[in-house]
Amino acid sequence: QVQLVESGGGLVQAGGSLRLSCVASTHTFGTYAMGWFRQAPKKERDFVAAIRWSTGTEYYSDSVKGRFTISRDNAKDTVYLQMNALKSEDTAVYYCAASSGAFDLTYDSAYNYWGQGTQVTVSS
Repeated sequence: QVQLVESGGGLVQAGGSLRLSCVASTHTFGTYAMGWFRQAPKKERDFVAAIRWSTGTEYYSDSVKGRFTISRDNAKDTVYLQMNALKSEDTAVYYCAASSGAFDLTYDSAYNYWGQGTQVTVSS
C-alpha cells in the first residue's frame, strides 16, 4: 500500500504561482509513474500532468501546457507540480496519483493509489 500526501495548495491571485508537492510512503517510489489530476466543483476529475519513472517523459493536458511543470525527486519520494500564470479556471482540488504501470497515463483508471487532494483557489 502506498500513501500519498499532497501539500502546497492555497489561495493565489490570477497570474501568480504555486508549487504542489506529493510525498509517497514507499521506498519503491522510483518504480511508479506519477500523475496530477484536478477536480473543480460539479465537474469530472481531469488529467493535468504525468511523468514516467523509467524515461522521465512528461505529459500535460492542453489546458496547462506551457504553464505547469511536473518533476520528481526519487531520492525524496516526492513529485512536484509547478504552476505558473495561474488562471481562475485552474481553481480545483488537485490530486496526485501513482501508477505501477500503464500505457496511457492520462486516464485516472491507470493509477493504483491516490492522495487526499489539496485545494487550489485562484482569484481573478
